[in-house]
Amino acid sequence: MIAIQYVLAIFVLWVITVFLQFIFKRPGKKPAGYCPPPSPPTLPLIGHLHLLTPVAYKGFHALNNKYGPLLYLRLATYPAVLVSSAPLATEIFKELDVHFTSRIKSPFEDNLLFGSSTSFFNAPYGDYWKFMKKICTKELLGTSQMKKLKNVRREEVVRFLSKMLEIGQKNEVANVSAEVLTLANNSTCRMIMSARCSGEDNQAEKCRGLVSESFDLAAKLALFSVFGPLKRIGVWYLRKKIADVPKRYDELFENVLVEHEEKAKREGPHMENKDLMDILLEVYHDKNAEIRITRKQMKTFFLDLFTGGTNTTSDAILWILAELVNHPAAFKKLREEIDSAVGTERLVDEEDIPNLPYFQACVKEALRLNPPVPLFDRICGENCKLGGYDIPKGITMIMNAYSIMRDPKIFENPNDFIPERFLTEQDNAKGQNLQVYVPFGGGRRMCPGTNMTSSLINCSVTAMVQCFDWKVLGGDGPDGSKVNMDSKSGVVKSMDKPFVAIPVLRSNLFSA
Repeated sequence: MIAIQYVLAIFVLWVITVFLQFIFKRPGKKPAGYCPPPSPPTLPLIGHLHLLTPVAYKGFHALNNKYGPLLYLRLATYPAVLVSSAPLATEIFKELDVHFTSRIKSPFEDNLLFGSSTSFFNAPYGDYWKFMKKICTKELLGTSQMKKLKNVRREEVVRFLSKMLEIGQKNEVANVSAEVLTLANNSTCRMIMSARCSGEDNQAEKCRGLVSESFDLAAKLALFSVFGPLKRIGVWYLRKKIADVPKRYDELFENVLVEHEEKAKREGPHMENKDLMDILLEVYHDKNAEIRITRKQMKTFFLDLFTGGTNTTSDAILWILAELVNHPAAFKKLREEIDSAVGTERLVDEEDIPNLPYFQACVKEALRLNPPVPLFDRICGENCKLGGYDIPKGITMIMNAYSIMRDPKIFENPNDFIPERFLTEQDNAKGQNLQVYVPFGGGRRMCPGTNMTSSLINCSVTAMVQCFDWKVLGGDGPDGSKVNMDSKSGVVKSMDKPFVAIPVLRSNLFSA
């Protein structure tokens, strides 16, 4: 009963505040010739909220199919422009990227540790963001550093394969979703701070729990922010959590940072086996650095990596494996490619990936159909024109990667899994379609952790195909052998039902 009263009170307050805004805050006069994007029919107060669906990217995709690829939307008090086509994405990334270099400000940035004031991933385009981007590219998340951490990922993949072997030998069903998430968590934790989430030291496990709490808190505050003035009510209602979660996270990572600093003092400047935290601490202590980063910025950076390096990576791996299991011909063709390039006497290695073009095509095609983060945002920095329409400075642009990468003007049979489309030069994602292949965003604000995610995808999926068959029971299809491909409600693309299967050993190339 209390919950119902609370919801009703919030609704009444929202109606009153939006009504007052409607009365007193009239829109400014538009200049002559101003041509905004088309807009679907609206309802009073809520704008276009009634057109959305629980699976956000699919709701936006339906709007694209019905009203067009460029739309002006008003989500309660929140104005936005929705972009859903490949040609528009190409125009943005090739010609207008300079106007869309910043992301939206978090609705809770003034209240939480991990707001855009300290976050690199959400920082406005400026000196700090440019400096951290350079550090990420050259030192933290670049190809060279990822190669140095190759053994970490391989060890975690072998642990995963060993767990699958143990389950398969008992002819039991494995919760592949849960085990892949553990794989991603442990790999990310070890690359960042040399600790496994399931190890004896529970620091990484605590961080994993705090990340989960942060997601929950952020979602609640984001909901309040959509309704404008109610943001302050949300901050007040959640004030205890807002104070508690950042405090615990700050204390946890301060301890981890101190431990790494003490290790650096003991081992000296020639310390080996550096993790990402060791490298960023060197930047932090560098008195000659272009920008002196703060400890708070370091902690927020690692939170960004945890959130982006765990769920997003595990979702990507699961979607790729699911597409392969659901398309046996592609699975067989990929396994034959691995056997041909690697042989049958050793486990596939990350260094084999350049010799596996069909695998690369399978990954691209699976992520084209299933981008883990299908929606990404940008802020328009200057008045500009897009697709012939006027886009005002300050408005939020929402790009629907799900729609962009299913554009029938670019991809023939866009809803079908056809890896071969990425094997020809004209359709290669590194060729002319670079601007429309955006599973991890695009342009200057493309996800900086893409290398880290791709590295784990490469070594894990190839090993899963090389070593096991995956027997799905009670799934989709006439015989129940297909993985269910439905998505959870929300803004990310995660499986609605767990991926469960019996792992049937084909080749044990991973046991000592």
